[in-house]
Amino acid sequence: MKKSIVYTRTGDSGTTSLVGGARVAKDAPRLEAYGTVDELNSHIGLVASQAPTPEVADMLTWIQHRLFDIGGYLACDPDGEFQLPPGADDQTIVRLEKMIDMLDSRLPAINRFVLPGGTEAAARTHVARTVCRRAERRIISLDGTAPVDPAVIRFMNRLSDFLFVLARFNNIIRDVDEIFWQKDC
Repeated sequence: MKKSIVYTRTGDSGTTSLVGGARVAKDAPRLEAYGTVDELNSHIGLVASQAPTPEVADMLTWIQHRLFDIGGYLACDPDGEFQLPPGADDQTIVRLEKMIDMLDSRLPAINRFVLPGGTEAAARTHVARTVCRRAERRIISLDGTAPVDPAVIRFMNRLSDFLFVLARFNNIIRDVDEIFWQKDC
């Protein structure tokens, strides 16, 4: 069996290849978008390592697969012949919304802002949520220069909602009080 080569040296000049072969700067908006999605996927892997239930672990694995699909889609040269599907569609978003609703139904209602924290799992989930918001912003920036499938943007928006609910769930299921913002504290 042939050993794979991890390094190619082709990126040493500050460029990389998109799917399809076009070379672009490593700080191009497209790279910022799919690179931040990749960063988010890593954070979600960390969140999954502390999943409070097997059901939540399965949800997070499904999300990681969708993020990998979205990253592949964003990594495609929009002018190239090879295109990957967006990785999100109406059905994907409905499934994510059902996951949000399922977790949220097990939480107490709130009418105050929640501070990130509580359990380590909740705090890590809040970090993932903020990285998700940044990924969403990077994708929207990319959309300003090259069209992005609207379902991708909707998925990222819902995913940050899912992560907020999951952070709360991580505290509640472990019987840890949420920390609420106190104005003028």
